[in-house]
Amino acid sequence: SCVHNDEVISQQRGNVTMKLLREQATVCCYAFECSSFLTNPITYGYMDGFDSAVQCVTVLYWVCDPQMIARGKNASDLFPAVVKNVACKNIEVKKLVYVYLVRYAEEQQDLALLSISTFQRGLKDPNQLIRASALRVLSSIRVTIIVPIMMLAIKEAASDMSPYVRKTAAHAIPKLYSLDPEQKDCLIEVIEKLLADKTTLVAGSVVMAFEEVCPERIDLIHKNYRKLCNLLIDVEEWGQVVIINMLTRYARTQFLNPNMNVSTTEATAIVKRKPYVMDPDHRLLLRNTKPLLQSRNAAVVMAVAQLYFHLAPKAEVGVIAKALVRLMRSHSEVQYVVLQNVATMSIKRRGMFEPYLKSFYIRSTDPTQIKVLKLEVLTNLANETNISTILREFQTYIKSNDKDFVAATIQAIGRCATNIGEVRDTCLNGLVQLLSNRDELVVAESVVVIKKLLQMQPEQHSDIIKHMAKLTDNIQVPMARASILWLIGEYCEHVPKIAPDVLRKMAKTFTNEEDIVKLQIINLAAKLYLTNSKQTKLLTQYVLNLAKYDQNYDIRDRARFIRQLIVPTDKSGALSKYAKKLFLALKPAPVLESPFKDRDHFQLGSLSHLLNAKAGGYQVLPDWPEAAPDPSVRNVEVKESVQTYPLHPPASDTASGSESGSGSEESGSGSESEESNEESESASEEDEEEEGKKKKKNVEKIKARKPVPESESDSQPNTIASVQVFDTICKPAWLYMQFLLNPPLPVSVPQTIIPSGNLKTYELLHRITGEGLSVEYCFSRQPFSPDPHMVAVKIQFTNSATSEAKSLHVEDAKLQSGMRIKEFPEIEVLPAGETISVVMGIDFCDSTQAANFQLCTHTRKFFVSIQPPVGELMMPIFMTENEFKKEQGQLMGMNEITEKLTLEEKCQGEHAVVQRVTTAANLSRVPCGSDKECRFAGKTVTSGSLVLVSVVTKEDGAAQLTVNCEKMVIGTMLVKDIHQALTQ
Repeated sequence: SCVHNDEVISQQRGNVTMKLLREQATVCCYAFECSSFLTNPITYGYMDGFDSAVQCVTVLYWVCDPQMIARGKNASDLFPAVVKNVACKNIEVKKLVYVYLVRYAEEQQDLALLSISTFQRGLKDPNQLIRASALRVLSSIRVTIIVPIMMLAIKEAASDMSPYVRKTAAHAIPKLYSLDPEQKDCLIEVIEKLLADKTTLVAGSVVMAFEEVCPERIDLIHKNYRKLCNLLIDVEEWGQVVIINMLTRYARTQFLNPNMNVSTTEATAIVKRKPYVMDPDHRLLLRNTKPLLQSRNAAVVMAVAQLYFHLAPKAEVGVIAKALVRLMRSHSEVQYVVLQNVATMSIKRRGMFEPYLKSFYIRSTDPTQIKVLKLEVLTNLANETNISTILREFQTYIKSNDKDFVAATIQAIGRCATNIGEVRDTCLNGLVQLLSNRDELVVAESVVVIKKLLQMQPEQHSDIIKHMAKLTDNIQVPMARASILWLIGEYCEHVPKIAPDVLRKMAKTFTNEEDIVKLQIINLAAKLYLTNSKQTKLLTQYVLNLAKYDQNYDIRDRARFIRQLIVPTDKSGALSKYAKKLFLALKPAPVLESPFKDRDHFQLGSLSHLLNAKAGGYQVLPDWPEAAPDPSVRNVEVKESVQTYPLHPPASDTASGSESGSGSEESGSGSESEESNEESESASEEDEEEEGKKKKKNVEKIKARKPVPESESDSQPNTIASVQVFDTICKPAWLYMQFLLNPPLPVSVPQTIIPSGNLKTYELLHRITGEGLSVEYCFSRQPFSPDPHMVAVKIQFTNSATSEAKSLHVEDAKLQSGMRIKEFPEIEVLPAGETISVVMGIDFCDSTQAANFQLCTHTRKFFVSIQPPVGELMMPIFMTENEFKKEQGQLMGMNEITEKLTLEEKCQGEHAVVQRVTTAANLSRVPCGSDKECRFAGKTVTSGSLVLVSVVTKEDGAAQLTVNCEKMVIGTMLVKDIHQALTQ
């Protein structure tokens, strides 16, 4: 049977060999046929008709198959046959020939040069794919003689009508620069032209060319900065990565450090520094990159994370933590890169990842490098609060079969003990227990860590030193033996009886020890000779004689040096007097630091950061400027003939474009405006039709120039109009007009206790960005009559331009799941120099997520967003004292959040507390019998969940804030806002 099996196996091997030979023969024959077919197309009927063209395409598909190239099949022998078909008029054949030429043009440069004229004709082809392919092939021929031709082709392609061809031109720029760096000035002109391109297809490619050719030319970015920020969301993924990395370095040179006032030095303590105000362009970059944290591409998320880490204020960096934790569910390669960056971030921003501590727990299926990185993050996050949980995890990890991981865990325990003094003894006792472990590597690593911990308090742990001295007979790992010998020699006074005996045992095995152990034996002998020469004099001389003839010259030199230093002779130098001070000097305890501590000087997400060494092509992240550069360099004058949105018809009678200070495509700002809104509260949505007619008549008296259609005013009587007051109108008439436009609320609606004119106003669109149109909004805190589950938002338009604005309306609302929006009626005309107010409703679904939409005029579209504070998601309700206590009793446990605080000096009176709480949240006052307690009640607008707030004041300005809410997230955020309002 054995012989029969051998015959079967040999027969099978023969069959496999014959099959491979047949396949190779088939490939060779087919390649010969292809070459013959492509060389002699007439013979094979190639020119006869459609079927022959299909045959040629089939042949070229086989020749140009990327899988064949990836498998190592070389088709370069067919180059002469393929290049002849470059002049074919069939588009499919021509595209395949270009694909082949791009792959093999560098290898067959001489043959490719013969077809230069054909490529030049291809640049004029009506098909954009052919034009782009011709340019791609031309830029792939690495011959300096055709540099002028390439330069001319790139310049023509940069002006091509097709964005795909312009994108290919941007790709060709780095190729030409690497071939001939002297063309840099000409290429910069092309880059400057392409940077002004408003197509998302071109943006990423041209920024990549900018980074390769002239990254130092920041002046090219100034006028395109806002455009790149606004286009970022629509650029393809790899283009987003390149643009974000470039804008990170740009922002570090153009904006001030947002954390400059966080840590004050002695000099700034004397001279009060001006409060930091973030540049609007800085805020624009942060706001437009934040949505990309939800990208499916890990590289995009990582790029945004590093941007926020390097540029954002400390209070805003936390938003990237959740996105990075999400990436840890991806492949191990992605996890490795993400954890490298998280380990660096967690050193300076520890609190950012503390809520996600369990996400860094180690799974048994994780690779070793992932385990070690997670261990590093857990060690960085350890503090007095969570150290007990982390140490329990570490105890489990020590039982792992992965020895490298166990060693890293023991080192992590040592770092935790070093950083947190409260658990030092606990960690030390746990490590001592590991000395009895059966695994020698575990014991050895424990010895090394214990040695470092004992240096902090050696006098308190002499028993541990004695226990470790007994391990010298069993431990064979050189590093562990050397650590024990160093520990005994350093603290030999604490173990005077054991140390000489250890030296005696080590002298016996001196010749068989490793070099690192021999050096420590010599040091131990020298220290014992200086402290206990009676017992160890002969032993020391014996060890030094053995070392004198050792094979390692380091050991021989150390022995000669120590002999002259500790044994006084006539030839001894002056140093022998200071032998004790040299050997027995107090050594500082080692500081166990993270290996990622100093990596933050590299830009996160870069290869240099991953390797912890500067890689080729790495650009250093600039330092923040001390003084803010001129922000006007980013202002762009827009000519009338240039249309930002070509899909919309151009304005026929507008002239505001050339007179405005900036015409960039910057989206509407969502940053807060600290100015108080001096207008009265918005009108009630329950006005009757007669009041609407009165509004119309009064508005027409003041605004004679404003054409208001009858249909608009009659059909929309609840629209609120705020009119700009001219110097010719008297004050009583204006007050009467305000009364007509903003009638008082009905008695049945509970009113919030807020001082008049104290509603906070936010900027939605800056007048420079809006080309003269500025938009502000505030939360009117009035019921929205079309839908009571929506928050009423009052929006005020001001036209500062010299021409009227037309067709103001809302489009393309991009909302989170569950959110809704009720647009305001379209404003047909807003004359120059006038103001008008409208009300729109937004259902935020009881969340602080922003509502994003487009604010449109007849010529422009502006991307804007409205993000509500948590206090504006509520509406006040009336409640008696007994009802308040009853409802509060039902919202205990996890629904109750209590925080102690110290009231500001100006906020220690009852009236001040009420004013600040009601300003921070739309709540109503609840009667209370106690003078030291203020109660407030309300409910969320969307779900109607109860929100109860009580502030109990005590002596010396101390107070206790309690919030009871069915929704814990809203309760937590409300506590934070009210706490800030009462203490600042």
